[in-house]
Amino acid sequence: MFDFYKNCPLFLFFISFLHFSESITFNSISDFKKLLDKSDNKMEFYGNYLSEVKKNDLDVNSIISTYDNNSLYRSYIYAKYKPLRGIPILLKDNIDSRDLPNTAGSLSLLDNFPRRDAHLVTNLQKKGFVVLGKANLSEWANFRGQNSVSGWSSHGGQTRNPYDYDYSPCGSSSGSAAAVALGLVPVSIGTETNGSITCPASINGVVGIKPTVGLVSRHGIIPISSTQDTAGPLALNVNDASIVLQAISGRDPKDKATYLIPKDYDFDALTKLDKNYLNGKRLGLIMPADGAPDVAFKLIRKVEQKLKKLGAEVVVVSFDQMPQNFWSSALFVLQHEFYIGLNAYLNKSKSNMKNMESVIDFNVSNRKQIMEFYGQEYFIKSVESAPGKTIDNVRTEDIYQQSLDVLEYAKNSLDKALLNDDLDGLVGLTRNTAWKIDYETGDTFENGWGNGALSAISGYPHVTIPLDYVNNLPTGLSFMGTAWDEASLINMAYAFEQENNFFPRPTQDKN
Repeated sequence: MFDFYKNCPLFLFFISFLHFSESITFNSISDFKKLLDKSDNKMEFYGNYLSEVKKNDLDVNSIISTYDNNSLYRSYIYAKYKPLRGIPILLKDNIDSRDLPNTAGSLSLLDNFPRRDAHLVTNLQKKGFVVLGKANLSEWANFRGQNSVSGWSSHGGQTRNPYDYDYSPCGSSSGSAAAVALGLVPVSIGTETNGSITCPASINGVVGIKPTVGLVSRHGIIPISSTQDTAGPLALNVNDASIVLQAISGRDPKDKATYLIPKDYDFDALTKLDKNYLNGKRLGLIMPADGAPDVAFKLIRKVEQKLKKLGAEVVVVSFDQMPQNFWSSALFVLQHEFYIGLNAYLNKSKSNMKNMESVIDFNVSNRKQIMEFYGQEYFIKSVESAPGKTIDNVRTEDIYQQSLDVLEYAKNSLDKALLNDDLDGLVGLTRNTAWKIDYETGDTFENGWGNGALSAISGYPHVTIPLDYVNNLPTGLSFMGTAWDEASLINMAYAFEQENNFFPRPTQDKN
């Protein structure tokens, strides 16, 4: 088994799938499609597939709920003549999908059965994708309380890193990334406000794309921030991630941010990949911060060498020190927008929870189950930061506007770096490897290095791909740029991926 993976990292490893005598695992959308096409009994196929998914997820606990095989088969039937007919995809459990509760991982939302699918789910169905179910996540997308534990939710329990069950899968799209890494699904959907796609992707050894805010509609997604929230794909390779991104992208009258998409935006370019794309490109290389371990500098030197081999010109870049009040401003924006967005979502939902205050009360009443490990400080702060309130005699609306002005630093810094050095993009380490799960301290992010905060806060695109192992745990490489530059960044990532030839799997020998 191990030798096969060493020699054939991109090919199907699936022994006797039709009889399910071995564990499932596959490496791409095309792998799954071949298996599906070979099956004479599609309903039986989905039933067996679903059974194996559940069995193989027992230790990692990446999936929180699924449709039954009859539902999967019906979706397959309805997808006739569509290009990606029958391909299963997993949704983070903060995305509306009819007949499954949308819980954000919280026991308070077990009764939240959406009236209709999220816009991105409808788009996936138009291409023929079949929604398998919902992935576990960090409860409330890691925005309930301080000292939270990535991958833990009161509804779903703890998702574990498939490479080492004692280690974190990172959050909040932990289940979405872990399920793909395990080969339970070829692709999944995560959401990001600040690192919640790119961190799980990097730590679980998969590809993650955080698009420009507005490229993918947020309608039908439990919100945190109108200025930073976006959905994006996770996959085992860049090609599949680009296919999913193209499928879910587009304008939506119910999300005004999508009307910021340029009129000439080339959606088809998202899937036109060129392995020679880096030849002649000029890239800014972000060096690890002072204090990062030696391994981080070794990794970035490896990246530099490969970029030059691929014909890219590499320039070392750095960023000015952030304004003193940058992080406090960033937090206030999230708190203020969270209250507005969540109340709007809950008010239209079928849940008994109609506002943030009712969720807070529910959490207090069910403290033992919900707040065993950490509290709900962000909820409380969001209520205090709501419109119409004052803080130190200053209107929250005024503080909010001032905070948005401070956060313009993120956009300005990225655009300045690209413009001043005439760069086609920025490259840097996504982040350090996984840390041990610790319910007493929460996420520690020990021995940290990494990039992506500026992209998240600015709403700009960010693509991460697997780079290498560090102590038998995967870590990733980031490609970042300006708004609406997804096609270019995806091609950069694809070219590097083909050269680097690193497609990690939890089941393969890393020695």
